[in-house]
Amino acid sequence: MGSASKDTIHLGPMRIDFIVDAEDSDGSVTVFECFVPTASKAAVPHSNDAFEETIYGLEGTCTWTIDGHTREIGPGDSVCIRRGQVHGFENRTNGDVKLLAISTPGVFGPAYFRELAALLAVPGPPDPVAVGQLMRRHGLSAA
Repeated sequence: MGSASKDTIHLGPMRIDFIVDAEDSDGSVTVFECFVPTASKAAVPHSNDAFEETIYGLEGTCTWTIDGHTREIGPGDSVCIRRGQVHGFENRTNGDVKLLAISTPGVFGPAYFRELAALLAVPGPPDPVAVGQLMRRHGLSAA
């Protein structure tokens, strides 16, 4: 296993466990598990501008909205989100959700989540300008 194996980052009640980082794959992929607790809105609408992201359901059911279309992802379900597709997700259920996310190429990694956690830790509402700048540095755009 590479040095980034099981690098855990907390975003409020949500948890991200990195399995493969870009350094581990020579930049070809990043892979992480995402734990989304009951009744959580996990990701505001955004697009991935520098990578594709494949989501695979491991536990529970998560509601994804991709380009305005809603889709439930449960255990064994998957979806590939192409570059530029606006998407977000939330856990609307009474159970926890675990997803596997695979990003190719591996330009999106733990640094984004660490920086986002720091922005969210500041008292008061998040600074939308700072969040937007962070997203752009890591290949994302707010919708």
